[in-house]
Amino acid sequence: MKEFLLLFRNQVGEGSYSLSPEEMQSTMPKWQDWIGEVIQNGNFVSSQPLDYEGKIVKNKGITDGPYVEAKEILAGYLICKVATIEDAIEISKKCPILDYEFGSIEVRPITSLAIG
Repeated sequence: MKEFLLLFRNQVGEGSYSLSPEEMQSTMPKWQDWIGEVIQNGNFVSSQPLDYEGKIVKNKGITDGPYVEAKEILAGYLICKVATIEDAIEISKKCPILDYEFGSIEVRPITSLAIG
C-alpha cells in the first residue's frame, strides 16, 4: 500500500473562501460521510481543512499569502493509503469539493525518501 495526498482546491472569494461560513457548515455532513467511508474502508491516514490566512516563506523573505491575485486556493487535504493512484482517484471522485463549481482535487503520491 502507498500513501497519496489529495489536495482540495477551490476558487478564492473576496479575500476569503468563495463559500460563506453558513454554506461551509451546510456541506459538513457530506464531508463527514465521505471521510467516514474512507475510514470505514481502511484507507484513511489523516485529513484537515486549511485556513485561508497564511504566509509564504522564500529565500528573500516572508510575505502574506495566499496572494489575492490567485484564482485558486488550497482548502484542505486528505492522506489515504491505497494500492495505486487509480484507487486514490476513485476515492477522490466522491469528494464533496467536486460539488462546488470550481472545486478540484490534485492527487499526488507521497514518496518516502531514505535519509542518511
